[in-house]
Amino acid sequence: MATRTDAPTRREQILREAARLFAERGFHGVGVDEIGAAVGISGPGLYRHFPGKDAMLAELLVGISGQLLTGGKRRVAEAGGGPDALLDSLIEGHIDFALDDRPLITLHDRELDRLRDSDRKLVRQLQRQYVELWVEVVREVYPALTEPTTRSAVHSVFGLLNSTPHLGRPGALPGRGVTAALLHRMARGAFAAAGAAGGGPTA
Repeated sequence: MATRTDAPTRREQILREAARLFAERGFHGVGVDEIGAAVGISGPGLYRHFPGKDAMLAELLVGISGQLLTGGKRRVAEAGGGPDALLDSLIEGHIDFALDDRPLITLHDRELDRLRDSDRKLVRQLQRQYVELWVEVVREVYPALTEPTTRSAVHSVFGLLNSTPHLGRPGALPGRGVTAALLHRMARGAFAAAGAAGGGPTA
């Protein structure tokens, strides 16, 4: 989503506007006609792309979980500067999501329980794999940390980074670059604090 540089397809336009509207007004507060109007097509025209709002919500939440995992795996595969640089790369990737896909964070917090059991389980499975990818990297940087402590630290850092919907409207932030740098320093500081409690980083 946030990593695409080519023009979005109509399906992607629908998903983007659905995410924005669902985040602003809640899933039940938005009708198909409103989503259609936001992308310039009739409400019934949406059914050529999605069978209904439930399908849009599922694709949004399953899709972003899959994209985060895929992006994390790609960063691991392309890493060339050691575990410390890899951790920085993972943090940067998650910050891109947290700043560019803020409606999806709100959707996940509010609407995950509306998914079918199978879709919700898939989201959780993808998220667990994403967490474990981070756990492995963080433990390379701070090898004295136990797995449970590292996992708790990773979840805590995700909570910090995913706080972006509560930082105010995009125009009220100090600028994307400044905000990204601040979030990065805070994430590294949180991991450093956990590492200091359980042992220092590798040399």
